[in-house]
Amino acid sequence: MDLISYIIIFFAVILVLSGLFMVKQQSVGVIERFGRFVAVRPAGLHIKIPIIDRIAGRLSLRILQLDVIVETKTKDDVFVKLKVSVQYRVIPEKAYDAFYKLDYPQDQITSYVFDVVRAVVPKMKLDDVFEKKDDIANAVKGELNDAMINYGYDIIKALVTDIDPAAEVKTAMNRINAAEREKVAAQYEGDAARILIVEKAKAEAESKRLQGQGIADQRREIARGLEESVDMLNGVGINSQEASALIVVTQHYDTLQSIGEETNSNLILLPNSPQAGSDMLNNMVASFTASNQIGEAMKKQNEKKQGAKKPGTRNTKP
Repeated sequence: MDLISYIIIFFAVILVLSGLFMVKQQSVGVIERFGRFVAVRPAGLHIKIPIIDRIAGRLSLRILQLDVIVETKTKDDVFVKLKVSVQYRVIPEKAYDAFYKLDYPQDQITSYVFDVVRAVVPKMKLDDVFEKKDDIANAVKGELNDAMINYGYDIIKALVTDIDPAAEVKTAMNRINAAEREKVAAQYEGDAARILIVEKAKAEAESKRLQGQGIADQRREIARGLEESVDMLNGVGINSQEASALIVVTQHYDTLQSIGEETNSNLILLPNSPQAGSDMLNNMVASFTASNQIGEAMKKQNEKKQGAKKPGTRNTKP
């Protein structure tokens, strides 16, 4: 074979190889012939007519994400920035529309996001924007689906991933939140203090009740002991007055003894002579006797008055 034959074979091989092309997984290739659309080729190895056909472009079938930051105003006149993340993909069956109808689909999606967000957020207060961000995302997704499906794009998801008010607004919100928490804490502290006061008062009341009951029981036992002592002394020929004087003197010395046993005691018993107990007893007996006499006199006087007021009686002069 001569040189010309080799050259022809060489160019023929190059021409055949130029007709082969590959399309990667999760993508499609758009083939044109003399500027006119011919076919959409899926993933794999394909053949095209050299020189006549050309690969006009390739489209990815993967899910893509576009982040759009929108600044708008809420119903309560607060400027806020929202970051909306839109996840979308090319519909394989509509690859022709996706390739030929839109040059820059990202710009189209961005315009719709701005339009929807600035139509929805100004109807909400700032707190509602945080609480109803899913409603904003659903509104964006619904509007984009209706518009972009005609261009061969499917909107998978729209998410409001960030809500950023002005720095002064965030500071004010933090102060309001802190004040609210301090208010709740003060209420709980007040309730706890009130419970402590009530429980303390109940405990004191119960303590006083038990203390009074103890004093009453103590006095009852003392009276019973005195009664037994007097009866015992009467049995050996000592009269009641002498027995009472003896008991008072005995208690007096017992008291002095208990005071002397306490080294750090600063109690002074006045008067402290043995005669003081006897004088106290005599004074008490005299007071009881006088009280009984006065009571008897008042009783007789009341009986005379009631007898004079009975019906059918008449006072006569002597």
